[in-house]
Amino acid sequence: MWPPIERGKAEAMSSTIRLAAITFFALVFPATSALAQASGYVRVKIVKAGVIVGAGGGSGVLTYRGRDYPFRVSGLSMGLTAGASVSRLEGRASGIRQVSDFAGTYSAVGAGGAFVGGLGGVHLGNEKGVTIALQGLKAGMEFAANLSGIRISLR
Repeated sequence: MWPPIERGKAEAMSSTIRLAAITFFALVFPATSALAQASGYVRVKIVKAGVIVGAGGGSGVLTYRGRDYPFRVSGLSMGLTAGASVSRLEGRASGIRQVSDFAGTYSAVGAGGAFVGGLGGVHLGNEKGVTIALQGLKAGMEFAANLSGIRISLR
């Protein structure tokens, strides 16, 4: 049979075991920081027109951490652009640390076409590290393969 352990030694051993368990779980299961990047869901409607140089604007909603944030879009494109269209795009925004990171100037490379109806897609990136990948339907008559500068501002 084991000899009885003094009360002070038992409390010290218990504290050591608790500390070891907390340290183990902290290393194995690190807590997610409140500042960790999260992705958001983006829906946007864009109207654009142009011949070589295109211009457009629109509005959308970013759904981020359970809340909706309306925004406005405006921009110019250079490259092969001809016609006019209305696009309804949706996709993911990643690299967001806080909602204000979403607003800013994005550079984009995109392509798409529409003859009455069609498909389009675009990948955007801003100076804060946020990237947006969108795809969806276009209506109108347009063909585009261009480089764009797009400004997103939260309302």
